[in-house]
Amino acid sequence: MTQSIHVALAAHRTNPPRLHQRIDVTLSLRADGALHVDYAIRGLNLDLRVPTPHAPAPADALWQTTCCELFAGPAGETGYREFNFSFSGQWAVYDFHDVRQRAPGHPDCPAPILRTQRTEDRLRLEVTLPRAALPAGPALRLALSAVLEAAGGQHGYWALAHPPGKPDFHRGGFLLALGHGGLRPRR
Repeated sequence: MTQSIHVALAAHRTNPPRLHQRIDVTLSLRADGALHVDYAIRGLNLDLRVPTPHAPAPADALWQTTCCELFAGPAGETGYREFNFSFSGQWAVYDFHDVRQRAPGHPDCPAPILRTQRTEDRLRLEVTLPRAALPAGPALRLALSAVLEAAGGQHGYWALAHPPGKPDFHRGGFLLALGHGGLRPRR
């Protein structure tokens, strides 16, 4: 049995006027505990910098251009895991002890499975994370975000929620929960 939840990411107030795409995300929890995340970027009325395909592999600094992100942390704890997913097929995984306090090294977890699709007006990135890739714990808090880079180099930022000030995906935005009750908005 698969359970799904659909959300829309909000554009940051400082996004350039040219970057007003709609980003919808569907999260599905599979019977085996894997989390499937489907990012759909609609309204591609400009040229985005989309990384060229590479062999699937870990890579750093993916957030410097068009990519999608997922943050997952055990409920009631300050630590969390950040996943970056590139349309190139590359990904990154980082653990944090607290907000922006990165743990040394890279977590030892199974690789995500990424699949991309581009049509005239839509860019889609599907990610499947095995349960073992997510942080341990009976209940997790989740945040979603995306960075889009226009052909001219301008960046736009989307998230479930944005804290005051400049874009910062590490502060707030943990608005979804994954646990005994499945996937749901956090209370």
